[in-house]
Amino acid sequence: MLVFDFPPLGPESLAHGACSCKERSRRTSSGPLSGSKIRPISGWRFTALLLIASALPLVLAGCGGSTAATTGTIVGSLGVSPSSVSFGSVNVGGTATASISLVNLGSSPVQISALTVSGSSFSVSQSGMPITVASGGGTSSLTVQFAPTAAGAATGQLTITSNSPDNGTAVVSLSGTGAAVVTPTPTALTCTPGSIVGPGTASCTVTLGTAAPTGGTAVTLASNSAAVTVPASVTVAAAATTATFTATVPAAVPSSQSVTLTATAGGTSQTFILQVESANPTLTVSSASVAFGNVTVNTPTTQTLTLSSTGAQPVTISAATVSGTGFSISGVTFPLTLNSTQTASLTVQFDPTATGAATGQLTLTSNSSSGTSTSVALTGTGVPTLTGLSCTNASITGAATDACTITMNAAAGTGGFAVSLASNNKAVTVPASVTVAAGATSAAFSAIVTAVVTAQTATLTASVAGVSQTFALQLNATVPTLTVSTSTVSFGNVSVNTATTQTVTLGSSGTGPVTVTAATVTGSGFSISGVTFPLTLNPNSTASLTVQFDPTAAGAATGQLTLASNSSTGASTAIALSGTGVPVLTAVSCTNSSMSGAGTDSCTVTLNAAAATGGLAVGLASNNTAVTVPASVTVAAGATTAGFTATVAAVSSAQTVTLTASAGTVTKTFTLQLSAPSPTLTLNASSISFGNVNLNTPTTQTVTLSSSGGASVTINSVTISGTGFTFSGATFPLTLTSPGSVTLSIQFDPTTAGSVTGQLTVNSTSSTNPTATVALSGMGVAASYSVSLSWSAPTSSPDPVAGYNIYRSPSGGSSYQLMGSVSSTELIYSDTNSIQNGQTYDYIVESVDASGVDSVASNTATVSIP
Repeated sequence: MLVFDFPPLGPESLAHGACSCKERSRRTSSGPLSGSKIRPISGWRFTALLLIASALPLVLAGCGGSTAATTGTIVGSLGVSPSSVSFGSVNVGGTATASISLVNLGSSPVQISALTVSGSSFSVSQSGMPITVASGGGTSSLTVQFAPTAAGAATGQLTITSNSPDNGTAVVSLSGTGAAVVTPTPTALTCTPGSIVGPGTASCTVTLGTAAPTGGTAVTLASNSAAVTVPASVTVAAAATTATFTATVPAAVPSSQSVTLTATAGGTSQTFILQVESANPTLTVSSASVAFGNVTVNTPTTQTLTLSSTGAQPVTISAATVSGTGFSISGVTFPLTLNSTQTASLTVQFDPTATGAATGQLTLTSNSSSGTSTSVALTGTGVPTLTGLSCTNASITGAATDACTITMNAAAGTGGFAVSLASNNKAVTVPASVTVAAGATSAAFSAIVTAVVTAQTATLTASVAGVSQTFALQLNATVPTLTVSTSTVSFGNVSVNTATTQTVTLGSSGTGPVTVTAATVTGSGFSISGVTFPLTLNPNSTASLTVQFDPTAAGAATGQLTLASNSSTGASTAIALSGTGVPVLTAVSCTNSSMSGAGTDSCTVTLNAAAATGGLAVGLASNNTAVTVPASVTVAAGATTAGFTATVAAVSSAQTVTLTASAGTVTKTFTLQLSAPSPTLTLNASSISFGNVNLNTPTTQTVTLSSSGGASVTINSVTISGTGFTFSGATFPLTLTSPGSVTLSIQFDPTTAGSVTGQLTVNSTSSTNPTATVALSGMGVAASYSVSLSWSAPTSSPDPVAGYNIYRSPSGGSSYQLMGSVSSTELIYSDTNSIQNGQTYDYIVESVDASGVDSVASNTATVSIP
C-alpha cells in the first residue's frame, strides 16, 4: 500500500463532491503491474490499495479512505469535513457555532445512527435520528456549539457512527477557550435639561466605555437629594453602550439647589449636577460692570449685556435708566417681560464727546426676587484721535516752504498731545514732532522743500497711538509745458453778423510755470477774448480762451490762432480755425402798409449779408386771396435784397393780409391793411424844422401830399403862415387819383434874427383829417465866417524852426497884423477874428527860430468872403 498525505480541504470542497481519480491503468495479462500512475487531488488524503489480479481492472477511488473493488456491487462511502474544529476564544456565558459537512460518494445511501459529543462545553444540534445521506454525492451538515461556563481551554470530540463500510466511525476533534467576562464601567452621565424649575423631569443617559456583554450590564443610580428621584438602577442592553432613565422633581423647591445624580457599575461612578430652581421671578445680568477702556472721541463703541430670567416665574423689567455722559442703551424696549429661562440682549454704547475719563451706571428696575433694582457700573475714557494732515500746497516747483496742519477730532487734554512727523523724501524736511496744545484741536508746522531736478512725490506722515494720516506733496522740476484742448476749432455754418463762440482751454502740464507771451489770430471774422497776454500758468492750472467767429459775408472762412510761449514743446502753438458764413433773412417789407381798392404794392426781401454764388431762394406766401405774390423770389449772388410785386384786388370791407417770406429756418412777415376805397389824403410830415438859417439866405424843404384811400381826393386849398415862410409846387384846387401824390416846396428866408414859427394848412375832401396841418419853425441867424490856412515847412533853414507867425491884411493893403502863432509841428491855422462878409483878405506866414527871429514872408494867399 502507498499512502499520500495532503492538507485537508474545507467542508465546501466536500459539499461539491470534488473527489476523483484522474488517472487509471489497466493490465490484461498476468505478471507484475507496470505503467501505473497515481495523481493526488489537492487537499485530499488519498489512500491507494494496489491489487494484482489477472484480467481485473484496478480502480483508484475514495475520499478520506480507500476502497478496493472488483467487478461487483459498490457500497456507500461517507466523507466528513473538517476533521477538526477550533472555536477560538469565547466569553464565558457566550456561545459559538461551527458547521460539519457530510458527503456520500458511494452508490448506496449511508445511514448515520448516532452522534456522540465529549467535552462538557460542546454540543451538537441535531434532531430526528437516524440521518440518511443519499448516494452519488449526497450531502448533509451538522452544527456544533461551544458554550464555555468557565474560563480556560476546553477540548472534546464529535463521534459520527454510520453504516459506511470504509468510515463507520468518523471522529472530529473539538477545541476552544473560555474567556472571563469583564463588566463595562460608565464613562458619562448626562441629563437634559440641566436645570428644572418647579416640578418636572429630565431625560438622563448613562454611557459605558465598552458594549454590555450578554445579559446586559446593570448600572446602579442614586440622587443625593430628595428633591430629585431616580430609579434604583438601569440596565444597558447586551451589545449596547447607553441606557436612558428619567430624573423626576416631584415638587417645587423653596430655594434653588444643586442635586448630584450618580451612576455606578463595575466599581466606577459618574455624576451629573442637576440644577433645581425655585419657582420665583429672578433677573440675572451677565455682568455687574461694563468697562469700555479708551474710546476715540465721537466714535461710538458698544458692548452687550444679557438679561436672563433664571427663576420659575416670568420676571418683568419695568424700566432702565442710564447715567453718565456718553453712555446710552438700545436693543430692548421697556417694560420687558422674560419668561423662565428666556434671555434678552441689551446694547450699551459709549460715545464720548470730549477727552477724559467718564463713569456712569445702568439701573434696571424689576420684580426680581433678588432685588427690585439691579445696577451695572459703566466706565470709559474718551481719547482724541488724529483725523487729518494737510498742507497749503499739494504741488511745489523749486525750493519753497509749505504750511501744514495736523487736526484732531477733539481738544487735547492737559499737557497737550504730541504727534510724530516724518517725510519719506529728503527733499522735504519736517520737525520730528508737533504738539497740539491743551484745549486745541490742531497744530501747525512747516515743510521745507528743496528744489529737485526731476519730478517726484514726497509723503508726509503724522502718527500717534496707532493712527496715521498722510499727505502727498508733488515736487516738480521747472519744465514749462503748454497744452491746448484742441488743435482745430470748426464753427460750421454761422449766420452772417451773428457771432458764435467756442472755448479753447490752455493748460500748464509741465513741472514749471509756462508763459504765453502773445496770441495772434488770422482769418476774416475770427477773434479771441477772455485772456490777457502775457499769461503765466502755474503747473496744473488752466485758462479758458474764447474764440469767436462773426462772419460779415457769406462763404467759407479759414484762419489760425497762434500762441507764442516758452513751452518745452515749442515756442509756437497753432490752432486751425474754420467756419462758413451764411446770410439770414432779416425782413420783408412793402412800400404801402395799407391800400384801398385794386393795385400793386412793391415789396422787398432783405438779407443781412450778400447772397453767395448761386443766389438765395426765399419762399413767399399770402394768407389772403385778395393779395397774390410769387411762390418765391431769388436774391442774386452778391446782393442783399430782391424785389417782388404784391397784387391787390379790391375788397368790399376792411381786412388784414399777412405776407410771409421764408429762408432756411427763418421766417419774416409783413402786414398789409386792405380797406374799401375812400378819399384819403396823407402827409408825410406833421412838422418841419429849418433850424438855424442865415439871414437873407433862403432854404427849402418838401412836404408830400398823397392819395392813399383807393379813391380820388381833392385838395381845395393850401395856406401858409409865419414870417419868411412860403410854398410852391402846385396850384389849388387839385384832384389826386389813388394812388397819387404831389410835392410842395416849403421855403424859409429870414430877414431878421430870431425864432420864427408858422403853419401849413391843407383843406381837402379826405374822409379822415380833412384839414391837415404841418407845424413850421426856424431860426434867423447872422452869418459868421472863418478862414482855414495850411502850408508846407521850409525845405532849408540856417536855424531850426521853432514856430510860425500868421499875418493878415485887407486885400491890396500893406499893413499886416499878427493873427496868431503855432508850433513848428503845426502847419495849419484857422482865422475866426472879425471876418466880414463881402471882404477880401491877404495872408502871409513867417517861420521863427528859437531866438524869436522871423524869416522872410511866405507867398501871399488871398481869400474872398464868402
